[in-house]
Amino acid sequence: MKPEILATCAPDLAKRLLQWHQWLKVEKNLSRHTLRAYSSDVTQFLQFLTEHRAKSPSLNDLSETSITDFRAWLSRRTMEGASTATRARALSGVKNFLKWLDRQGIMHNAAIGIVRTPKLPHKLPRPLHEKQAFNLLKAADDEDWIGKRNRALFTLLYGCGLRIDEALSLNLADRPRDGFLRVMGKGGRERQVPVLSVVEHSMTEYLKDCPFPEEPKRPLFIGSRGKRLNQGVAQKAMRVLRRALDLPENATPHALRHSFATHLLQNGANLREIQDLLGHASLSSTQRYTEIDAKALIKIYKAAHPRAVSEA
Repeated sequence: MKPEILATCAPDLAKRLLQWHQWLKVEKNLSRHTLRAYSSDVTQFLQFLTEHRAKSPSLNDLSETSITDFRAWLSRRTMEGASTATRARALSGVKNFLKWLDRQGIMHNAAIGIVRTPKLPHKLPRPLHEKQAFNLLKAADDEDWIGKRNRALFTLLYGCGLRIDEALSLNLADRPRDGFLRVMGKGGRERQVPVLSVVEHSMTEYLKDCPFPEEPKRPLFIGSRGKRLNQGVAQKAMRVLRRALDLPENATPHALRHSFATHLLQNGANLREIQDLLGHASLSSTQRYTEIDAKALIKIYKAAHPRAVSEA
């Protein structure tokens, strides 16, 4: 939690903000990205209240925040250009904080339960085609250790369906053992993922040429200075490959995870198996991939069925 926002709040609210932040970090074990997003969203809301009420908000002010105040805040976010998804996430962060205060018996806000979350558009994951995924991994430059690192990372994402943050959080001690990889996912949920020989091979080739000493606590994927690889560096490497291969804009590191799930489904895996491999808490998150597969089948049907061809 940034010191500047704590300084703009009344002491009683600043104290609870710190406690909530610690609860999210330790008890809920949220990823650093989710933690940063929640903190940023609540900070933005409290800054709005400060301007709205012309004073530093206290717990009492927060408990008296009305449905009109919440709507005015969301309206401001809209005017600032925040997307529907951004506003929905921001409201989720504020609701999380207020519900925590309520559960702790600190304060209650009656209006927050009435505030409706902005309706999100129904978006499907955008995977690569199998040939595109294979070409991307094949084209990854392996002439130096950084190129081999990129190939190993992208092969791991596609071969095991990991989130980019999960892959970059791995240490050398977490390397695959007996054909399996232990992954710590969202919400502190651990899962075992089978590892293909091609994934292990690309990782071995990378580590063989990596110039930094191997220590168990060292990050598995590291940057040119020997520190844990930054997501931005991996995304930049993907953009270079995307341009070289003339791939669509959806060719991102995360698209390799979507591709993993979609291609498994297309080749006969069932949803429960894919859910376990992806580490989804809810089956509904995994069911999105059935819609992708259904659309692909319809496209093939329309292209191949004699009646469809004759009517085209």
